[in-house]
Amino acid sequence: MSDRSNLYRDIFSGKNQKHWDKQQKELNHMPNQKWHKIMSFIKSSIRITGYILIPFDLTSAAFVLIFSEIVGILEELV
Repeated sequence: MSDRSNLYRDIFSGKNQKHWDKQQKELNHMPNQKWHKIMSFIKSSIRITGYILIPFDLTSAAFVLIFSEIVGILEELV
C-alpha cells in the first residue's frame, strides 16, 4: 500500500485519534485571522501616516510610528 492509503486507513479507523485530537486542540489556540488582518491594515495605515509626517514634523512622526508599533504588538495578541 502507498503511504497515502496507509494514512487514510489510519484516519478512518481511528488509530491515530489521540494525534488528531491534539491537533484539533492546537487549532483552538490559533489567532483569529479576520481580526489579525484588520489590525494589520490599521497598523499599516498608521505607519504610512507616520512616514508621511516625517518631512513636516519629526516629533509627531516619531510618536505616530511608536504608536504603530504598539498596534503591531496588539495585532500579534489577537
